[in-house]
Formats: sequence, structure tokens, C-alpha cells
Amino acid sequence: MKIYTEYKSELFLKKFSIISSKSYLTNNIKEALELSKKMKFPLAVKIISPGILHKTDAGGVIKCGNQEDMVKAYYTILNIAKEKKAHLDGILIQEYIIGNEVIIGIKKDTTFGHIILFGLGGVYTEVLKDVSLRVCPLNKKEALRMINEIKNIKILEGYRKQKPVDKNVLSNILVKVSNIPLKYKNITELDINPLIANGSSIKAVDARMVLD
Repeated sequence: MKIYTEYKSELFLKKFSIISSKSYLTNNIKEALELSKKMKFPLAVKIISPGILHKTDAGGVIKCGNQEDMVKAYYTILNIAKEKKAHLDGILIQEYIIGNEVIIGIKKDTTFGHIILFGLGGVYTEVLKDVSLRVCPLNKKEALRMINEIKNIKILEGYRKQKPVDKNVLSNILVKVSNIPLKYKNITELDINPLIANGSSIKAVDARMVLD
């Protein structure tokens, strides 16, 4: 079994033209500070370790408003890795974006083969469990149906002055993800959560993948 961390998973997704938020992986605090100059604060600083896939639960995702925050976050993450005796691939410096959060997931089912899941993501994933399911691959029509099937679709349609999600762009991403197992049949799990949407700008902000 192979586990892909966020960084490796997002590089993998780029092969399928699935855009991720701008990020850099580093193992050096000086480099981290230099990299931050190429980006705009606030930034997210994340632990990247195959032994810590649930980064938020471990305290390994820290929002930084300036370079002083980044220094503190960097050493906090080093301490987390040390305390948990986890191998550290590096520390991710990532642009911090907000918007509508959704999840797209793939799972390999013994009966149906690869199943694709779509629903509200981020903190809503476990609380609302508002998802739709299909067998891979999808066509554009089925992808749009998946999006419209969720119970809280109004959240994605401009609830409380949020910019409505571009369903055309989102459905294209669903189709792309649903086609991944056709080429990589050994994928057992793929989670993109959250995928953050601001109108037609839709980017993966976290991902992980498991292959047999």
C-alpha cells in the first residue's frame, strides 16, 4: 500500500488539469521566509508527513498573517513531528483561500469498482454527510446531476452573498476525477477535501491518495 501526502497528491492531480492552490514544500526556515515573499499573506503553513494525514486534528495547519507568525508556525510543526515521531517530508507554505468548500472522493468498491463521491466539504463533511454517489466514469450530464442532488445545494448557489459556484467548471472537474481510475486502477482512495470554489475559480486545498 502506498500513501500519497497532500503535496504528492496535488502534483498527481495536476496531470489531469485539476488546479491546486499555490504552494511550496520546504525543509528550511530561511527558504520558507523567502518563498513567502512570492505570495501574499495570510498563508497556511502545513505539516506534510505520511504519518500525519489528518493535519488539522494534529494541530499541523496554521494560518499566518506575517513572517513572524510563519517562524512560530514552522517550529510548532517541527515539534509536532518530533512529539509524534513522524517522518517529515517537509513543511508546506500555501496560499490561504476561502470560499465554498466541497469534497470529491474516489473509493474502490469490491462490487461496483471505483465510486465517486461529491458533497459539501471542509467542516461540513462529517456533520452534514450531504453527498451524492456514482460509479466511475461520469459524463458531463451525470456530473451536473450529482452536484444538484445534494440537499444543501443552495449553499453553493450564492447563499448569504457568497459568490455562486460555477457548476459548469465544477462538473468538468468531477468528470476529470472520475476518469482517473481508468488509467490508475490501483487507486483505492482519493480525497480532495476541501476543493474551494469562488465562482469559476475552483482549487484543491488539500488531498490525499492511497494505492494498493
